[in-house]
Amino acid sequence: MSSHPYEVLAAQRLLPVLRNTGADEAVHATTALLAAGCRAVELTTSTPGWPGAVARTAELADCHGRSALIGVGTVTTAAQARAALDAGAAFLVSPYPAPEVREVAARREAVFIEGGFTPAEIASAVRAAGAAKVFPAHVGGPGFIRSLRAVLPDAVLVPAGGIRPGEVPDWIAAGATAVGIGSGLPADPDALAAVFTRSRAVGPGRGVPGRGGPAGRDATAPGLRP
Repeated sequence: MSSHPYEVLAAQRLLPVLRNTGADEAVHATTALLAAGCRAVELTTSTPGWPGAVARTAELADCHGRSALIGVGTVTTAAQARAALDAGAAFLVSPYPAPEVREVAARREAVFIEGGFTPAEIASAVRAAGAAKVFPAHVGGPGFIRSLRAVLPDAVLVPAGGIRPGEVPDWIAAGATAVGIGSGLPADPDALAAVFTRSRAVGPGRGVPGRGGPAGRDATAPGLRP
């Protein structure tokens, strides 16, 4: 099974985005998600001590024994990008166009899902790395993703912002590869596992073939085992 973040996201459908009060809380939440069947988790630079949380979780495995893919979101500067990759991040995410981060990702051959809202911003991110975070997605709704998919058929599109877990099927049906969820995930382990079971049953996320751009090479993401 591939360890490339794009393919893992397309299979997982739902990407948890964690904004915690500290590193220990982030590690606890990530551990619970991995035990529930999640493999890719996005921590964020808004969490105090986030580099330590990334380093502590990057060596973990999910409930099937596969290496966790710990991404770092809200990465907007070159310094943050370098710190995230040095800590073991499998991918980077920005909320809006971030040329500094794009440059670091290209130089280090790292996976970067660059944020954008306008079609021009999203297309620019896709041209660079084959992927884009669509943010804030709730403003345009699933119909906006459907329109983007028509002109970007092979792009990895990850809408995020204002989306609830129960709405994931609508976004996948509209053409999203995966959906970022920042709130609304249950704390109960069984209920959390059920969320990921349902998300995987939605149907394949679109936009993985080719993995275009410097950050989307066919090699397994650095530091990961299948």
